[in-house]
Amino acid sequence: MASTPANQPPSSKPRKKIRIGDLLVQNKIISQLQLDSALSEQKTTGRKLGRILVENGYIDEVQLLQFLSRQLNIPYIDLKHFRFSTETVRLIPEIHARRYRAIALDASGVDVLVGMADPTDIFAFDELSRILQRPIRTAVVCESDLLTTFDTLYRRTEEISNFAEKLGEELRERDIDLGQLMQADDVADAPVVKLLQSLFEDAIQVSSSDVHIEPDENVLRIRQRIDGALHEQIMDDKRIASALVLRLKLMAGLDIAEKRLPQDGRFSLKVKQRSIDIRMSTMPIQYGESVVLRLLDQTGGVRRLDELGMPAHLAQRFERLIHNPHGMFLVTGPTGSGKTTSLYAALNLLNRPENKIITVEDPVEYRLSRVNQVQVNPEIGLTFARVLRAVLRQDPDVVLVGEMRDEETAEIGIRAALTGHLVLSTLHTNDAVSTVSRLLDMGAKGYLVASALKGVLAQRLVKRVCSGCGEQYQPDANEAAWLRATLGERAAGMQFRRGTGCTHCNGTGYRGRVGVYELLEIDHDLAMALGQSDHAEFARLARAKEGAEPLTQAALQRAVEGGTTLEEVMRISGGFEASPETVRATMPADPELALREAGFS
Repeated sequence: MASTPANQPPSSKPRKKIRIGDLLVQNKIISQLQLDSALSEQKTTGRKLGRILVENGYIDEVQLLQFLSRQLNIPYIDLKHFRFSTETVRLIPEIHARRYRAIALDASGVDVLVGMADPTDIFAFDELSRILQRPIRTAVVCESDLLTTFDTLYRRTEEISNFAEKLGEELRERDIDLGQLMQADDVADAPVVKLLQSLFEDAIQVSSSDVHIEPDENVLRIRQRIDGALHEQIMDDKRIASALVLRLKLMAGLDIAEKRLPQDGRFSLKVKQRSIDIRMSTMPIQYGESVVLRLLDQTGGVRRLDELGMPAHLAQRFERLIHNPHGMFLVTGPTGSGKTTSLYAALNLLNRPENKIITVEDPVEYRLSRVNQVQVNPEIGLTFARVLRAVLRQDPDVVLVGEMRDEETAEIGIRAALTGHLVLSTLHTNDAVSTVSRLLDMGAKGYLVASALKGVLAQRLVKRVCSGCGEQYQPDANEAAWLRATLGERAAGMQFRRGTGCTHCNGTGYRGRVGVYELLEIDHDLAMALGQSDHAEFARLARAKEGAEPLTQAALQRAVEGGTTLEEVMRISGGFEASPETVRATMPADPELALREAGFS
């Protein structure tokens, strides 16, 4: 975890400035030409020399930090594997930790071990000494890891609890009109507003996809979905739930007097210089109203196709299909599987001046320039079907339909695909093969689907093994039995990775999610079976098709490469219709070789 050179204790005195560039040249780690180039860039940008050297590829960041460690005779600490104490970390307030790029690591002795991105920053050293009021020992840490650690450790759970307690006290002390409280002149200082602000800041900081506010009999539960899993915080006073819901309804423009019926709304706000769109859904439950807030970060923009994590060979086929001048392409999967993200990545490729693109969505999730986006509104009769009829009179080249929800929408979409338009849409199905059955069940004619449908992309999101605590392991008895049933003899000797739990992943062993995909292209034989509405023959031909990769195989390949766990593969494979024979036939002949090629020897 850490190493201290020369067997000497690190000094508690501030470090003198060293000419890191000259020392790197003297030790032949970089050339004089590279140093001169970096110094010239530093004069122009004012950025730190070390960061410029790393970003220009002149030196690896870990190599630079280890060099600094030796020169300054202080330890280099890898924060990814460090076991933090929350009490110790909070000795340095977040605002100072971020400003001085420093974190308190150990305070068990008379002094405090502080990790710094730049241990030679004398001003930062003096300020940290003043804040801590104790002697300081320094260690050098990676700045990018430090920033990630800040987001993980400086959570606002305590702040949320404090504001919730203040709000509860205010509600108990006087019988007030909550509506007046929310609309008062000093609303910015109201506890409920501060509570919501802390709640949203914490959710954005840990990349929550949604926030659930659920009143129970005696408590209020606030749960955040992070990487697909819910993390819970409990408030002792359930009375604050009504204040939270009322304020959120006002923000979303909903009827604050209506508590008996579900309502949907949306609003936008800026959190830490990031533009966030929030979709709000309320539902009456036994002890009040349950609220779910779906968070959509608009700051990062629409993802490119190469950012989806799609295998290269599959991405090439996907790109070829969406460049068809006409026809229908569908993306399928359950709610929250990234369907809209994939479709917008496709729109990003197609969004050129010569293409007229119109989208029909409920709601519009991402904003794209040059794209005409329509928000449906069933309350005034602006349905998918009605908008689609109008869209076809607007002479579009590409039409995106948020979801094929009913027979009328499907029929209009199919006819649009047959009359010179490229139609992109989504469906809720388990895999690519069952998509066709779903269309036929909706009342679409088999011969029309056969003529219009060009391809189907089925996808899921699986949790990614944490890079900080991931390690190899042997499957347990249950996993081994599942592997043998799925892969037969090829399962012997296979190894996988999983996370043991660390600060960066909140002890879960997972950090982030990655997609697994199955792409089905409709060829002549499949179209013939589809035209005759022969489901069984269509499914047989699709699974026997050369290059077919069912979702189970795609997920297993991710696990073999160390990207996800076998537990995740087993979790999502229950809904897949691919047979063990199909998976065995499509897995690599030598899975151990695939593992070594992925860097997990």
